[in-house]
Amino acid sequence: MNTEEYIALEEQYGAHNYHPLDVVIERGEGVWVYDIDGKRYLDCLSAYSALNQGHVHPQILNTMVEQAQRVTLTSRAFRNDQLPLLYKELSDLTGYEMALPMNSGAEAVGTALKLARKWAYQIKGVSPNQAEIITFEGNFHGRTVTIISFSSEEAYRKDFGPFTPGFKVIPYGETSALPDAITPNTAAVLIEPIQGEAGVIVPPDGFLRDLRRVCSQNNVLLIADEIQTGLGRTGKLFACDHESVRPDVMIIGKALSGGFYPVSAILADRDLLGLFQPGEHGSTFGGNPLGAAVARAALKVITNENLANNSAIIGEYFQERLAEIPSRHVKEVRGKGLLIGVELKSEAGGARRFAEALKDNGVLVKETHENVLRFAPPLIIDKETVDWALERIFPVLTMAS
Repeated sequence: MNTEEYIALEEQYGAHNYHPLDVVIERGEGVWVYDIDGKRYLDCLSAYSALNQGHVHPQILNTMVEQAQRVTLTSRAFRNDQLPLLYKELSDLTGYEMALPMNSGAEAVGTALKLARKWAYQIKGVSPNQAEIITFEGNFHGRTVTIISFSSEEAYRKDFGPFTPGFKVIPYGETSALPDAITPNTAAVLIEPIQGEAGVIVPPDGFLRDLRRVCSQNNVLLIADEIQTGLGRTGKLFACDHESVRPDVMIIGKALSGGFYPVSAILADRDLLGLFQPGEHGSTFGGNPLGAAVARAALKVITNENLANNSAIIGEYFQERLAEIPSRHVKEVRGKGLLIGVELKSEAGGARRFAEALKDNGVLVKETHENVLRFAPPLIIDKETVDWALERIFPVLTMAS
């Protein structure tokens, strides 16, 4: 089958809830992917940061194969020999006392929201069913009905109501808006340290520290969604680490499995996660031995290969070089580590055509929010490969029309 035939099948039999670039990928290795015709592309999206360790990392692959030959699923009705080790290694790495594993990022976000509400009722003393959670304009935390209930993006909400109550949305990056939004019913503040889907929006310096201070002063939990920004992506283990902020609840996913298997988790100390009792929350696949083994291997790669440090060094270089491109189309280049957004001017005609042109030149990126190109290659990328990419990005960003 050729590319057009694969695309035709997908369009005919699949729901059209995505608008992918027309490249049919057959295999991946490291920072590279190959289409069915054998053409090589540099992956500058990393499956939205799920592939921080690169495609088909051999250490994670070997672990997955070995574990799959032993046992893949027990459900949480029984214990397995991988989950306790994952718990311990997560605690050693992050400093949080406990973890609760799920599968997708949206499931982990939902788990954190439930935990915040339970804490509000049992510990803070909020009246039943009155808890409120504060979120931010431009947020993206998933696509469940509850999560889109506090989205400010109309495309995520239209025709999907009625929505779940109990949320307030305030401006992102403006600490002054938070104190006025807090009430005695406020349970938590949910924040992305950098907003990825909104177009790689980096808040002002000190914003996260100010949020931490206001939350602590008002007995409100701070929940950080680091599903995209965590595990080395921004040049530190967590994006919150740039301001030495420790959230009460940390949400992780994507790179937690290196792209091999859906694994997510929330991290918190015992006084919070200890509130959950048997039967109150769970998942058949969450914490399964295959996922736990894969996650353990994925974390080892991040630490043993010092990927956060490489992200900091190569990310700074990549961002600086992108900003030097003399393009009349570019409005701003921004980001941290290897999470970089190139915002185009409104008159540039949208980011989609630039993503398609980059694809033709062997570089895969994806547009976000109409006018932003997101550059987020695997954290194993080196300077020479970035230079290879820049040679192909330059003519696209400087094209005449």
